[in-house]
This record gives sequence, C-alpha cells and structure tokens, in this order.
Amino acid sequence: MFDIGALELLVISVVALIVVGPERLPTLARTAGLWVGRARRAFSAVKEEIDREIKADELKAILRKQAESNPLETILEEGSGSRTSAKPSASSPGEGSQDRS
Repeated sequence: MFDIGALELLVISVVALIVVGPERLPTLARTAGLWVGRARRAFSAVKEEIDREIKADELKAILRKQAESNPLETILEEGSGSRTSAKPSASSPGEGSQDRS
C-alpha cells in the first residue's frame, strides 16, 4: 500500500523519539499499532464486501443467460409431463367433500 523503506522508518522513529520522548514512545507505538490494525480490518471488510457483490453480479448474469437459453417454464413442462404419466390421477378437491353452510 505505502512504499516505505527501512531508511524512512528509521527517520520517522528518530523524529518520534525526539518529539515524544522515551517515556511515552511505547504508548504511542502501541496506539499507532492499534489504529493501523483497525484500518487494515476496515479495508479488508470493504474489500470482502466488494468481492461478494462482484460474485453476486456474476452469478446473476450466469442465471440470466441460463434463463434465456432454457426457460424455467420449459423445464417444468418437460418434467411434469414425465411425472404425470407415472402417477395415477387424483380426484379433484371438490369431489367427496360435504358442503357445510
């Protein structure tokens, strides 16, 4: 992300030691580490969310292509045609029921 070399880190640490002092430098380093960790986790969460959205869009495009090439109604009609011939016909719901008025 940032292109910081060893020399730059050395200069930053010397300046921090002079400005902050040796007593508060460990606390400053710990706090800076916590902030860097939080920033990395936040960037990671955003990246994962973007990846999920991209995968969802790709899946939608694939499903749209499949729906255009082989519509669900055609699949259901083909599937129900072979199933109805194997099953005996059932009586309609109105037959055999009593009217309770």
